[in-house]
Amino acid sequence: MRTMAHFLRGLIVVFACAGVLAYAAAAVVTVADIVGRQVGAPIPGVVDLVQLFVVGGAWLVIPYAFLTRAHVGVDLLVESFPKAAEQTLRIVASVTAMVLVALMLFYCYEAFQQQLMFGDRSQQLGIPIIWYWVPLLVGMALSMIATLLTIFTVKSTQSAS
Repeated sequence: MRTMAHFLRGLIVVFACAGVLAYAAAAVVTVADIVGRQVGAPIPGVVDLVQLFVVGGAWLVIPYAFLTRAHVGVDLLVESFPKAAEQTLRIVASVTAMVLVALMLFYCYEAFQQQLMFGDRSQQLGIPIIWYWVPLLVGMALSMIATLLTIFTVKSTQSAS
């Protein structure tokens, strides 16, 4: 079980790195377009590319935020409870997050299926819209895994106490 958890954590980190690289690509394309405009050679479809990189990057980094508990939260009240109650509340929060992410994944997959059926494309470069959806679906699936891993982290912390 530990090997699987270690593998899944590593997978989440790899996809988070890909998300950060997507952000970097968005920045590079933007700067290259600005410089290119100065010399009369703008990058065609820069808006499509930057949108794809930013949206993809965001969805690929979200699971890492779940895994490291980096999402915005209010711990002031929870941390004032006894340790056992605090850990129970953290498990409840993780389970709740996992259920919400599962619902999001389900409904996003339905929307993805519609995009496949209609075959929509971006306006400037004609990038298939499903390319925008794939990082979202991967990010949601990895977010479910990350929330599950946080439950085991809380439980192992609880048994170590």
